[in-house]
Amino acid sequence: MNRKEFLHLTTAGAGGLFLTGTAWAEEKQNEIHPLTTETQEFVVINARLEERFLYNDLGQVKATQTGLYDIHIQAGKIIAIHAAQGKTYAIAVFDAGGKLVLPGLRDMHIHIDKTFYGESWQAEPLRGKTVKDMIDLERRILPELLVHSTEKAEQAIDLMNSKGTYFARCQTNIEPTSGLKSLEHLQKALANKKDSIQSEIVAFPQHGILYSDSVGLLREAAQMGVDYIGGLDPTTVDGDMKKSLDVMFQIASDYNKGVDIHLHEGRATGLPAIEYMIEKVKENKTLQGKTFISHGFALGQLESKETEAICAQLAEVGIGVISTVPIGKLNMPIPTFYKQKVKLMTGTDSIIDHWSPFGSCDMLEKAKLTAELYGWRDEFTLSRALRIATKDQCLPLDEEGKQVWPLVGDEASFVLVEASCSAEVVARTPQRKALFNRGKLIYSV
Repeated sequence: MNRKEFLHLTTAGAGGLFLTGTAWAEEKQNEIHPLTTETQEFVVINARLEERFLYNDLGQVKATQTGLYDIHIQAGKIIAIHAAQGKTYAIAVFDAGGKLVLPGLRDMHIHIDKTFYGESWQAEPLRGKTVKDMIDLERRILPELLVHSTEKAEQAIDLMNSKGTYFARCQTNIEPTSGLKSLEHLQKALANKKDSIQSEIVAFPQHGILYSDSVGLLREAAQMGVDYIGGLDPTTVDGDMKKSLDVMFQIASDYNKGVDIHLHEGRATGLPAIEYMIEKVKENKTLQGKTFISHGFALGQLESKETEAICAQLAEVGIGVISTVPIGKLNMPIPTFYKQKVKLMTGTDSIIDHWSPFGSCDMLEKAKLTAELYGWRDEFTLSRALRIATKDQCLPLDEEGKQVWPLVGDEASFVLVEASCSAEVVARTPQRKALFNRGKLIYSV
């Protein structure tokens, strides 16, 4: 093979160079083999990884140093990482082409069971003023949404993959209008896309546990492979805070599930609900580390001392918060969550549905929004903002700039982006070039 032929082959295909065998100069019979879902062992070559922070004379982080590496993957795990030196391999190779490799993204609060995505454009329907008004709207439109909900959920998963997301905690309606169909259709979509997405499912009583008499349905759902039992505004919707929360916790305990409640209520009723949840979880240690408050708007309406105190209590009993990082009059106390070590995750929530027309499935947008809201503009704080979108707040560099990801033994779930470092990724939200889920290439451009 002459030089011209070699250069032609190395630029063939978008998303990377796939090679197998030893050096081209020595083994002319080698062929290009694309990675498939069956490929168990390969090497990602020329992958850009963050190595350390660079500091100015004042001791402030001024830049992030990176280097090129080869990442050896086998059976979904990283088994070796070496500095890239142009080495040839006798196994399949994916050429990252110097693109930055970051931990894969996780969307921890999303509704793909009821979406307009995949249909022609429509803005948000005329909504009512209250959650109960929206419940009435849902009761009218859900039967039609359910007709193609499996296909649309699959399309939403494809969209998530294109944004670098490999994991989703999916909320699914459990209420009398849908019965268990929403759950069944979602589970079918997730099964069809099992190579593309890892997932958890929350059985969500969107119309209220008590308000819509969904207790029996939630118990049925708990026996159908869900991971979490949900709840909804126990005072303003269900009308009985303690009874509603007691039922939610009881079902979770009976079937060894976690809890993930939608709590939109403001301070007057939301704070007592949070305090009651803290006491319930304190009594039941099996729920510690498995209980989450989604939205939790009451936490954004407290005085600073109250916020510090309640966050310390949440951290003590292992109750996490899942925020969609709302914009407007309410800013959630995300810096305080981090300070008090409250487990914090976020999600994109809706994808073009009757609740909102703005969903994009882009977790990097959430990281960028967080940075913008809280004034994180320098290299260090921008790099930290990425953690809101990754597993267990995983970042390539720790607070001191030590490289802590990726490590040998880590799951091979990561995203490739055209950027120089995490800080740039958060600030610029560049296109995702490739996504790997447990060692499988599930998206590339």
